[in-house]
Amino acid sequence: MTKNTESDEKLTFEAAMLELERLVEKMEAGDLTLEQSLQAFERGVVLTRLCQQELQQAELKVQQLNSDGELEAFDVTNIDDA
Repeated sequence: MTKNTESDEKLTFEAAMLELERLVEKMEAGDLTLEQSLQAFERGVVLTRLCQQELQQAELKVQQLNSDGELEAFDVTNIDDA
């Protein structure tokens, strides 16, 4: 199984998402061998975990910034009212 490398941990969220999108495109094209598909899948799992970690860190920062310290649901329907 592919492990996180030091360079992986330096990837930005956006770079990881872009790499994931490219992997998906390659896999959907159907031109990869079985071995290449497995490697792409493993890489995708690593990138997905990195993205999830970044999102969790962002959520923690938002929670810390909340003035009363409670997690509030974010309602996208009221964005224009702000």
